[in-house]
Amino acid sequence: MIIGKIRRWGNSMALLIPKDEATSLNLSEDQEVAVEITKKDNPLKELFGFSRMNKITRKEFLEARKGLESKWF
Repeated sequence: MIIGKIRRWGNSMALLIPKDEATSLNLSEDQEVAVEITKKDNPLKELFGFSRMNKITRKEFLEARKGLESKWF
């Protein structure tokens, strides 16, 4: 999964892809690609379910942390 940013480009919107990802996929300017877009509101809320009234347990926190570490390291 590639995480990019949407930026304004004149009257349109553009999706910015990080250079290291573009390089690893051998992408070049003006090349056509297929993109599936999923909106991410708040990654921490999505991951942990944080809100002012909803607190997670230590066990839930450690399980989520373990999952993140296994994906990224």
